[in-house]
Amino acid sequence: MSVIVPVYQGAHVLPRCLSALRASEMPRGSWELIIVDDASTDATALIAAEFADAVVRLPDRPRGPAYARNRGVELARGEVVVFVDADVCVHTDTLRKFTSVLANEPDVSAVFGAYDTQPEAPQLVSQYRNLLHHFVHSQSAGDAETFWGGCGAIRRDVFIEAGRYDEWSYPRPQIEDVELGHRVRSLGHRIILRPDIQCTHLKRWTLRGFVTGDFRDRGVPWTRMLIQQGLATKSQTLNLRTVEKLNTMLVWLCMVLLLGAAIWRTWTPAIWAAISFSIVLILNLPLYAFFFRTRGVLFALAVAPLHTLYYLNSGFAVLYGWTLHHLFGEPMPDPTTQAYAEVGVEMWPPVPTKKPESGDAR
Repeated sequence: MSVIVPVYQGAHVLPRCLSALRASEMPRGSWELIIVDDASTDATALIAAEFADAVVRLPDRPRGPAYARNRGVELARGEVVVFVDADVCVHTDTLRKFTSVLANEPDVSAVFGAYDTQPEAPQLVSQYRNLLHHFVHSQSAGDAETFWGGCGAIRRDVFIEAGRYDEWSYPRPQIEDVELGHRVRSLGHRIILRPDIQCTHLKRWTLRGFVTGDFRDRGVPWTRMLIQQGLATKSQTLNLRTVEKLNTMLVWLCMVLLLGAAIWRTWTPAIWAAISFSIVLILNLPLYAFFFRTRGVLFALAVAPLHTLYYLNSGFAVLYGWTLHHLFGEPMPDPTTQAYAEVGVEMWPPVPTKKPESGDAR
């Protein structure tokens, strides 16, 4: 097993991440630790050197986790590659459970887990985001059509067959793991989500980070990818289930009706808006019950506006992503990267390369 941790400016979280890996139940001699420093300017490399079997230092400028993970896999010797984010602390049994799944279920090519219910940051937005992630993953256990690079394992030969991470289209943390999962599934390989394989998230979310991250780095690129693959209306994975699509439409309908009530100065649209929002609350009762069980009634009430904002943001991201796709097509890297790729210059670190056509190895 090769454990790969991509990191950028991670001096404040990396010691805890790597200490958690060191405390794993898996014997240290049965896995190697490769840390890829994505052009950090802090003490990341020095901290990594205290723990890792190998440290890959990428110069110049950060190119994102897709690029960094690919460089780590090039060095990896394990039959199984485990990706762990630098702001994640695995549980002591996480690596053992990954090994157990892939050893005992030969038809499974990749497996990923979930955040636990004890996120590090105490702020409301951080607690909401992490608990929402945990709930969505716990409700989606079993076969999946995506992958998660925050805490996931994949057979190395399958990873290579699928063409590795798409470092051409995703120069920063976005949905590079989701896109990889779609390619792995398109090759006929099986991916499973095991929410009992858990880790603790150390990230501190802000309201601005929540809104911009969901919009720019998840909603918009995910929409463009699904349209590109012809799956915009077919995908039923994680937060793209039918009920979530319905909730998004109802929240937007509610906002339109409220705007109409204000413009036309009549209560009728407002009544229909209230009905629409009530349906959203009813459909989300399992989620709010989970919030109540884990954090209490005040927390469940406090995050209701955040969850409504989440649906508004998702709807706007879909609209914007659809517009970008039809105006500009699929995402492209910066002109310098494209120019170097066209002339085939060989250098290290290598120039980000185009993803292969579906099913072609690289």
